[in-house]
Amino acid sequence: MVCGSCIRDNRVVATLIAQGRDISLLPLYTPIRTDEEDVSLSQVKYGGINVYLRQLGVRWLPGWMERLFEAPWLLRRVMRFSSSVRAEDLGPLTVSVLQGEEGAQLTEIQRLIDTLAQLKPDLVNLPDLMLVGTAKPIKDALRIPVLCTLSGEDIFLDQLREPYRDQSFQLIREHSAHVDGFIAVTEYFAEHAARHFSIPRERIHIVPMGVAVDDFLPADPPSHGPFTIGYLARVCPEKGLENLCDALVRLRRSGRNCRVRAAGYLGVADRGYLERIRSHLLKEGVIDRFDYLGEITRQQKIDFLRSLHAFCVPTVYHEAKGLYLLEALASGVPVVQPEHGSFPELVQASGGGLLYDPRDESGLATAVAILMDDPKRRAELGRRGRETVREKFTDHLMAERTWALYERHVVGKTGVA
Repeated sequence: MVCGSCIRDNRVVATLIAQGRDISLLPLYTPIRTDEEDVSLSQVKYGGINVYLRQLGVRWLPGWMERLFEAPWLLRRVMRFSSSVRAEDLGPLTVSVLQGEEGAQLTEIQRLIDTLAQLKPDLVNLPDLMLVGTAKPIKDALRIPVLCTLSGEDIFLDQLREPYRDQSFQLIREHSAHVDGFIAVTEYFAEHAARHFSIPRERIHIVPMGVAVDDFLPADPPSHGPFTIGYLARVCPEKGLENLCDALVRLRRSGRNCRVRAAGYLGVADRGYLERIRSHLLKEGVIDRFDYLGEITRQQKIDFLRSLHAFCVPTVYHEAKGLYLLEALASGVPVVQPEHGSFPELVQASGGGLLYDPRDESGLATAVAILMDDPKRRAELGRRGRETVREKFTDHLMAERTWALYERHVVGKTGVA
């Protein structure tokens, strides 16, 4: 399960390190998941196992056991089962974590602060709102600014059962006052988070996502054979693979020569979802036009994107980021996306794709058909998207904007952790 937020954070830090900046990436809760070289520190703080044990009432553990439970190899093993845990069941833990010093995880917060003190940072950038409860104790102990990245937390928090959902939102409102600034990667989510979490809009800074553009080679799909639509994301209902396969059925019914190639993490809990998709395609007689490649490496991803005529991840939820679109566009592959969340912003900014009305059952199939019927337009969208990403959505620009924001909060200092 390669994580878009992890890829983004890792790429920011890797680029800043290459630029000679003094910055460290400290994994919190779990190790990061990225398909690039992992530049994070080889330790995890506020580890998920320890956090969970504190929630169960375990107040003391020997030091060696605390360190064992923070070992990346052990946390990765536990993470294999994380997709089977439902957000609806995590209300008490979520509230406790958001309570910060008043929650059951005070010991883990203190251990985190001890590690940060050793790093001697001039600023701390929390990875998401779920950890906003740590802002005040960090500021009190280290006397430094604390920023917080906004990364699509609404998807999880909105699934919590009451009264935990309301309690969580109230705690976010309270603890956000201790954060010096917030970072959103899209205009859409800056506006949405301001409304959804009652964060003053003027305190949210936008730092657009960026990718290592030179890693992505121009698309070169075969001129013969079926028109290939690619999907690269976690396989789960929220990401909408079923919708893409429904469009495949419609296109094949109309006699179009096309196929879907999908890749991405498949958790234990979602295996039945993939089997239902395959059963439907088998019933419709188009199972031979669908390939699932499983998890792929970074080089395999680059080769995968090059082989496509079009790219689509038709999410059901409103996406806050959409890094996979930038990767496809960087490869010169036109995208087809539902008109919601961050997608209109990214497609319009890049000029590299088409949007469709997700309320229209045939909207996705119609948009793909447009690209199939107009090779010149498809090539122009791909060219425009690739050029725009290389101009406006590079990792260097992302890193420079991030560092400039850090400097505005750390007057007269040069090191950041």
